[in-house]
Amino acid sequence: MTGELPGLATPDEREFALRAAVQGLRDNDPMASAAVAFLPWQRNTVLAALAIVLVCAVFAPMRTLTVLVAVCTLGYIAVIADRVLIFTRGMARDAILTVTDEQALALADDALPPYTILVPAYGEPEVVGDLIAALNGLDYPRDRMQALLLLEADDAPTIAAARAAGIGAAGSEHITIVLVPAADPRTKPKACNYGLHAATGDIVTIYDAEDIPDPLQLRRVVAAFASLPRSVVCVQAKLAFHNARQNLLTAWFTMDYGLWFGFLLPGLMRSSAPIPLGGTSNHFRRGVLIDIGAWDPYNVTEDADLGVRIAARGYSTAVIDSTTLEEANPDPINWIRQRSRWYKGYLQSWLVHARRPIQLWRKIGPVAFLRFTLILAGTPIIACLNLLFWFITLTWIFGQPWIIEKLFPAAVYFPALIALVLGNAATVYMNLVACRENDRPDLLLPCLLSPAYWLLMAIASTKGCWQLIRNPSYWEKTFHGLGAARETAE
Repeated sequence: MTGELPGLATPDEREFALRAAVQGLRDNDPMASAAVAFLPWQRNTVLAALAIVLVCAVFAPMRTLTVLVAVCTLGYIAVIADRVLIFTRGMARDAILTVTDEQALALADDALPPYTILVPAYGEPEVVGDLIAALNGLDYPRDRMQALLLLEADDAPTIAAARAAGIGAAGSEHITIVLVPAADPRTKPKACNYGLHAATGDIVTIYDAEDIPDPLQLRRVVAAFASLPRSVVCVQAKLAFHNARQNLLTAWFTMDYGLWFGFLLPGLMRSSAPIPLGGTSNHFRRGVLIDIGAWDPYNVTEDADLGVRIAARGYSTAVIDSTTLEEANPDPINWIRQRSRWYKGYLQSWLVHARRPIQLWRKIGPVAFLRFTLILAGTPIIACLNLLFWFITLTWIFGQPWIIEKLFPAAVYFPALIALVLGNAATVYMNLVACRENDRPDLLLPCLLSPAYWLLMAIASTKGCWQLIRNPSYWEKTFHGLGAARETAE
């Protein structure tokens, strides 16, 4: 550690901070922690359901398969119908909070609250220089901005790169290296929990090491909190990519984020539903963040989990029109590693919050509870099921129409046809509208080719579902620094 930080100045304080970072949520509210992936009743329920399906398949195989197809079809229709509804709400002009440059710059420096920026990084020496430039580019008084670079104590290359880059030197005194003691789980939320013990700001935010935030983002968030009710405890900024034109995969990723952060998250905000936060550029009232248990170190999408916990405690999240640029994964293998972790984490978060379904139902309401299920459980499961239904389609194409006739009686066939045709068309249409509204005509062709992107999603989801069973809290590292040079046109 460099410098004397409040809460981490002595060995005893650091030991306490590490213990709290790893076990704090688990000790205070074990049911809210993903340290145990499946409770006994959840595991037994799944096994009982599989046993029932297996017995039915033995005695009535085709009828059992037809029922399963019908259930999956209803799931498809529910997910796409809800997604379209959220999208339409997100298109409203007031769906996303806007703070103009003039409003942000009008805030007097001496009236701005102290701000803490947490930047967890592991194995990323290549991006440290860009990180310092991005943090120094933020328009916020240096005496009120605390930036903590959270590095694993055994990550020698990144530590050396950070020190060589001049962190703590003249012009970068507000950036401090915090060495996180090596301890399992080796996850981003554990590092953030540890860094939170050294935080002094009234507002806390997270940036990834490769992020390029809007220079006025902190000021915009301060203005937003001042205009919002006290029940709003988190402000989520939009995320986009600076290397969208590098290849087709980065274009797809940019298209995906444009729809999610530009329309679906604002739509969720207008729906008073839990918002699965992004992994970066979410800004919290520090007192409330600590009160609700901060991040779960065992959850690999700690952001989505925290978004649901915020709603379950009666608080809410706003989405602000301020963009942080990131690096889109240009490598398919690296992309699958990242996306499979996200899918695994969505299911992880759903399993955690579904442990007390009646309590959550009462707290957030039936509609929000259904939407929480469709997003966190439905998104990865539907992506996984796509592989199965594509196989069924290929079976029909390559000369086995009798199987389709048996599997899809009229009562199942026509809803399935609606899900196939209208569902896919609606998804492509939403992407096209998002690209038009985001002024990204260069993404027109990737939008039309997006069914190939869905194949990658299906592979990633299948991998994530399998890993949830085999190694639920394993944080599969995403490698950065693979992107092309920044595109100044974005």
